[in-house]
Amino acid sequence: MLKKVKRLFVIKTRFEAYLIIFALALGAMTRGANYTLEYPGIGGYLLFAATAGAVFLGGAKILDAIRYEQEAAKAKLDEAERG
Repeated sequence: MLKKVKRLFVIKTRFEAYLIIFALALGAMTRGANYTLEYPGIGGYLLFAATAGAVFLGGAKILDAIRYEQEAAKAKLDEAERG
């Protein structure tokens, strides 16, 4: 039963990754917009840019991890078929 619950929190496909990245971006842009209101001027815009940059870096890492896990699973399957 615990395995089934655990699988809910694992990103398995690129589509799921894109959905999560979209949700992160939506929250980050909302926070960035609030920063521009709370800190008027260049400081607010720098914080806005930092929130956007964090989503870009996090999204790239998520997509790279998905690709790595899929390639590792494929390699493991190929190895099992050979030997």
